[in-house]
Amino acid sequence: MYLHLLLAFALLAAIIFALPVRWKAWAATAATTAAAVAAAATAARCLATGETLQLARMQGPLFGPESLTVDPLSALFLLIIVISSVSASLYSCGYMKHYYGKKSSVQFSLHYLSLVALVVSMMMVVTSSGGFSFLFGWEMMTIASFLLILFDAQRPEVLRAALTYLIMMHVGFVFLVAGFAGIDAVCGTADFDALPYCYASRHTLSLFVIFLIGFGMKAGIFPMHVWLPEAHPAAPSHVSALMSGVMIKTGVYGIIRVAGEITEVGQLHTAGIILLAVGVVTGLWGAVQAAAQNDAKRLLAYSSMENVGIIFIALGVAALGAGADDPVVASIALCGALLHTLNHSLFKSLLYFGAGNLYSQMHTTLLDHFGGAAKRMPVTAALFLLATAAICALPPLNGFAGEFLIYLGMMDSVSNGVNVLYAVGGITALALIGGIVLLAFAKLFGVIFLGSPRHEGMNSVREVEGLRLGAMAIPAAGIIMAGLLPQYAVRVVSAAAAEFSPTAVYLVEADVAPTLTRVSLTAALLIILAALLYTVKVRAQRRRNVTQGPTWGCGFTAPDARMQYTGESFAEGLESLASTFNSDIVEGRVVDKGEIFPPAVRNYNVRHKDRVGRLFSAWWIEMLRMINQRIMRLRTGKINNYIFFALMFLVLVFVLSLFNIL
Repeated sequence: MYLHLLLAFALLAAIIFALPVRWKAWAATAATTAAAVAAAATAARCLATGETLQLARMQGPLFGPESLTVDPLSALFLLIIVISSVSASLYSCGYMKHYYGKKSSVQFSLHYLSLVALVVSMMMVVTSSGGFSFLFGWEMMTIASFLLILFDAQRPEVLRAALTYLIMMHVGFVFLVAGFAGIDAVCGTADFDALPYCYASRHTLSLFVIFLIGFGMKAGIFPMHVWLPEAHPAAPSHVSALMSGVMIKTGVYGIIRVAGEITEVGQLHTAGIILLAVGVVTGLWGAVQAAAQNDAKRLLAYSSMENVGIIFIALGVAALGAGADDPVVASIALCGALLHTLNHSLFKSLLYFGAGNLYSQMHTTLLDHFGGAAKRMPVTAALFLLATAAICALPPLNGFAGEFLIYLGMMDSVSNGVNVLYAVGGITALALIGGIVLLAFAKLFGVIFLGSPRHEGMNSVREVEGLRLGAMAIPAAGIIMAGLLPQYAVRVVSAAAAEFSPTAVYLVEADVAPTLTRVSLTAALLIILAALLYTVKVRAQRRRNVTQGPTWGCGFTAPDARMQYTGESFAEGLESLASTFNSDIVEGRVVDKGEIFPPAVRNYNVRHKDRVGRLFSAWWIEMLRMINQRIMRLRTGKINNYIFFALMFLVLVFVLSLFNIL
């Protein structure tokens, strides 16, 4: 199977490298779409019937026989991959045009080959039964995403972000190898199906923590998140959409697989507390950091961390409910976690596409370089507003449906008198996260799209071509459909949740979904009514003589764009709280108290960097520097030294072969 996969990629590489630059994106899109259609058909069949489909069976070189199978949980994640990968590939066909003439044909070829490899590897990860095939797909996913991040490698911050990502992913990979090796040592196989037998041997919590670190590194949980706010802004926007919307969810998938096999009550309770605590800290940290950022893509990156925290809160509540033998709480919370996973992939993809539209026009994502973009990019603004409302969990959009289920699960826990303290803590944390997210995204949308232009470059900004807008319509349609008709989305996630909570289908689909649908439809009707009343008001005002004049400028006779809220001033109060956890990089000069009339041109920007990142980055930078210094000593320029090195290598190979090491 592995040989066939490598041969297929070799053939695809030959085709992509041979095509002209303008056709490379379409070749990658065609390959991605073909894989997506096959995956979607398999996933739909699995979710409709509830059966497990075996796609392939092979002999793994390390852990024995393995297989690629699709069960309802795999099917749900396959659908998430399908929707995001097709829209991202299609979006790239338009987005990458502004790199024409700036990048070589080889760079484009490598980029698109890596894009297809990323999609295929994610599909392999969520369908693998475990063991070598899972690790193979996981490593392939890491290498492909690393190459995608490196597309703009001439920028130092991109290179640094890519290396940080690569190092941290391989640290996590070591933990995953240790976890699968532990399963194999106890059970003789490394399949996920062997986990219950491994847990029965009293290795539950240690093995769970090992997997939590390995998968959590990819998911971006605190404090292993430091690669996330660096890598996502560094990558092209369609890659950021795939990484944030889908790739980090493979970490969530792994945690569900590992935690879902715990059956002992005490161990479930402990695992639930760990997941809940991780979720609360991750969610709050991500929300606060997002609100403090002045770069759109860094804000979105921290927002991904915040949403992962929400998913982990739900998983923690589900585990606590299962540990307390409360199937209602367990089922509703698990369905909420899965639904939020699906929802986040939709609105985060749309947000990154919107950020890509802005970057292609202004070549920056700094908030204070925009202003009034809604007048020049009305369609982008409308789609961005849709995604902003969805991520703020406003009805009747999909974000509301997911968080409603999570809240409902925790409230049921309180009403049943089970794990009350943990449930109240989860409710409080989720409410606080939601409030901070509202602040962050009001800042993001308001500073970019509303007001007046803050930079002269905004005069040349125009709406992007229809191809990118068409790609954005795919996640936008998912946001609206999952919000207005949540019963269908709930049906899909309940089928996936039934694998670990058999009562999920009845409890959630039969009892909760109708209520959720009524709430969404009521909110939609209120919005339509408000729109009709506004239309009537506008038409009535047309018949009246209305005198128009300048808006009062707080005593200034000639207000200008510099008097508007900036990204920094909008969230100044929250930033003061977050300053303890951030190191600020100031570009420009603050207006002194003695400057009554400061110069008209004044550039000022503050970049907020996570202090936690220094704990993980400082050591490897120093290590790489020391290794480089020692390697450079070997570069003497003398041929006799190089011949000596070659002879020493041959001697080493000979000695190792004598001891049967090679």
